[in-house]
Amino acid sequence: MKKDYLLKSEGAMRLYESVAALPIIDFHNHISLADIASDKRFSSIHELWVEKDPYKHRLLRICGIPERLITGDATPREKFKAFCGAFPYFVGNPVYDWARMELSSIFGIDELPGTENADYLYDRCGEMLASPEFSNNAILARFHIEYHSPVVSLLDDTADFNGAHLAPSLRGDNLLTPTKELYDALTAQTGVRITDTSSYLTAISHRLDVLHTVGCRFADHALDDGFFEGDANGEKRALLTYLGTEYAKRGWTLLLHLDAKRKTSTRLANLCGPVGGYAAVGGRFPISPLCDTLAGMEASGGLPDTVLFPLNMADVPPLAVMQGSFAEDGTPSKVQLGPAWWWCDHALGIETTLEAISSFGVISQFIGMTTDSRSPLSFVRHDYFRRIVCNWIDTQNTKREWDLPLSFQEELARKICYQNAKDKIQRRNHHA
Repeated sequence: MKKDYLLKSEGAMRLYESVAALPIIDFHNHISLADIASDKRFSSIHELWVEKDPYKHRLLRICGIPERLITGDATPREKFKAFCGAFPYFVGNPVYDWARMELSSIFGIDELPGTENADYLYDRCGEMLASPEFSNNAILARFHIEYHSPVVSLLDDTADFNGAHLAPSLRGDNLLTPTKELYDALTAQTGVRITDTSSYLTAISHRLDVLHTVGCRFADHALDDGFFEGDANGEKRALLTYLGTEYAKRGWTLLLHLDAKRKTSTRLANLCGPVGGYAAVGGRFPISPLCDTLAGMEASGGLPDTVLFPLNMADVPPLAVMQGSFAEDGTPSKVQLGPAWWWCDHALGIETTLEAISSFGVISQFIGMTTDSRSPLSFVRHDYFRRIVCNWIDTQNTKREWDLPLSFQEELARKICYQNAKDKIQRRNHHA
């Protein structure tokens, strides 16, 4: 693709040159550990690029493509041809941008997918995927990833983590709504017989220690639409408060993904499973109980470094303001707004986040980008983010008359795109 893609001025291009080759820090994703352990080889470009991508499935449905050609019994080639035929009509959506960047940067193909070249793309990419240079880990190696952190559950095997380049990030949603199955599994792994809340928390603590030894420094909880309203007796909030203090003791960072509306189409849920591209954005997330919860952690033994990921873009400004409501001596951005997430990780969402942090917080402390994705190709989104950041900084420096010298603009871009996330991880490891 063009070197100046998304870069609208010479100043933006100069800034981009200062960050383009920086390593990637990706502190939250859903990359398959099994695929990494086996260095998976992909049978077709459809398997790698379309088959498990709910973003693409959602757009295909919006375009009226029959489900048979999305998740049904059509052949991989037929499904890929349907995807290519619809692709030009995705223009304006970030999938359109990411897909072209992935084709260009990984496969060296700069053609726009369409009906006419679908068979060619399927066959040409298939030839490349047959080579060891296009295995799962070979693709990952192309991105210069210094650190990435796939999510795991509390009970997952951690043998494949090395704690440095590859470290787990705990996905702790089920811990707030424990079941007998979870109790039994925890008992089997820890030897702690769970009979009440106290023994349950003891068993959790044992597993947190295990995760810590293999480098886990992040814990993620999804506070979905209606989280506080559905917790009238405060049990989930009490568990979250306890877990937050446990994370703080270990020097972990708490990631709070806010306001997903996961229950929408019953038909698609039954057809596609829990990750099918049909989730939506909830209403405005309640700030008061969120503040109370963080304050409760603060009062109960320690507030962990916390990153907030709002899914409703209307929540971005108030949460950006909230960054200044919690602080700790010597800790930059104790609570901060995270990168634009899920339905918001496009140019509009990224720029909205940059504007909000700049206007209500301190943009130089922003932790930058994470993919939150399942595909090895998705690390191209860091380049997408870096281009948008560099263009935004150059535009703001002119429009807002910041009068920053180029050297400081470059420092600002490096901090946002790499250094702040690296520093946070290093502080967490030092704390350990």
